[in-house]
Amino acid sequence: MKGDHMQYRTRFAPSPTGYMHLGGLRTALYAYLYAKGNNGAFILRIEDTDQERQVEGTAEVIYKTLTEVGLIYDEGPDVGGPCGPYVQSERIGIYREHAEMLIKRGHAYYCFCGKEELDEQRLIHQASRVSHKYNKHCVNLSPEEITKKLSEGTSYVIRQNVSEEGKVFFNDCVYGRIDVDNSTLEDQIILKSDGFPTYNFANVVDDRLMGVTHVIRGNEFLSSTPKHVLLYEGFGWEPPVYIHVPPIMRTADKKLSKRDGDAYYGDFITKGYLKEAIINYIALLGWSPGGEKELFSLPELVEAFDISGISKSPAIFDIKKLDWLNGEYLRAMDDAEFHARALPYIKEGVKRETDTALIAKLLKDRIERLTEIPGQLDFIDTLPEYSSELYTHKKMKTDAESVRPVMPSIASALENVSDWRQEAIHEALMALVECLGCKNGQVLWPLRVALSGKAQTPGGGIEIALILGKEETLTRIRRASDKLNR
Repeated sequence: MKGDHMQYRTRFAPSPTGYMHLGGLRTALYAYLYAKGNNGAFILRIEDTDQERQVEGTAEVIYKTLTEVGLIYDEGPDVGGPCGPYVQSERIGIYREHAEMLIKRGHAYYCFCGKEELDEQRLIHQASRVSHKYNKHCVNLSPEEITKKLSEGTSYVIRQNVSEEGKVFFNDCVYGRIDVDNSTLEDQIILKSDGFPTYNFANVVDDRLMGVTHVIRGNEFLSSTPKHVLLYEGFGWEPPVYIHVPPIMRTADKKLSKRDGDAYYGDFITKGYLKEAIINYIALLGWSPGGEKELFSLPELVEAFDISGISKSPAIFDIKKLDWLNGEYLRAMDDAEFHARALPYIKEGVKRETDTALIAKLLKDRIERLTEIPGQLDFIDTLPEYSSELYTHKKMKTDAESVRPVMPSIASALENVSDWRQEAIHEALMALVECLGCKNGQVLWPLRVALSGKAQTPGGGIEIALILGKEETLTRIRRASDKLNR
């Protein structure tokens, strides 16, 4: 059932620490689909509180990628909105205000422990073989002690005050109810000594102030969610609806990685995949629409997406499935669109002036990735060295010996073609077949080999002759005759 306009608000909140990971893009996609399928708003927020890990220019890559694939956000750093700023480093005053609000409510406190004290606590816990967590040393400092330390300029952080008794629970739409003992949770830092908030704190404050109703994110954040719920309780706020999605894995025990070239969206664009196919494929990684349909446009995904189809299990990335899907998208294009998409790759493989539209038409049903194109055209500029054994074709009943007397006849037939068009070339060769009393393939197969030096090519001998032009075609046929007569 679709929600009322603007009732649902989802967000994608990446850190600008690297390029767009496929897992992150899928999270953005699900958040977009859920918002748009419920007539809601999709928000982009940049979480850059970890200043040391930032990579220059990656925020712009995030904006560009989302726009390129059609995940148009209603609010965000570069488009504005009623809940800005949408970059966390521009919201520092808001976090301090809310941290102090928690202190007044008894759910946070100043912590003045230095590195030496914290290291000592850690060593004591290691020696006792107990799990390390902060020992609440500063939670009972008197107001006078706190005022004195602050006036002296003592460095401090602000920590969440987690009760050591009871449990915290939340309901996740995918994983169900999750209960956690408070005693297992640490008094996490919510505001660092440099005044910047930690991820967990800023995340909660921003989701609340930006009116986020549904939080869709990877299941690696399941362990952080109890801390978030306690922060919501500390403020007296209602938590959002949580929807945690499974990870995308290369294999059952190996994550996608930059080293393998399968981690980032940009890697796949470079490899010749279409943005439409990538979005379609990652939508199906960890989510099932039900039924047999596998090809979905973005509007169709908006209509079909339902969180009940999200799996708990990790999704295994199948490159062969992506190849197939990408090929389906290529073949579904009309000839003009495919020509436009393929043209840069055709020009990479062919430098001579030729009919690129014809080449594109011949390639359309033969490739699954655009980057396969140059390798299929390498014979056009320069005829490769090849063995005369290539003329042997059992089905056509040809070999070098039987082809030798036919090759001059092919040259003569084509020399007489004055209008170098596909129909005229075809007529001349079919007339030769009739004259020789042989099968079509006993002329067309030797022609293909002579012109390409290959057994497999986009198109047959007639199309290759058209692409090469009359002069180059005759040159290669004569060269083939010389080769056969050696």
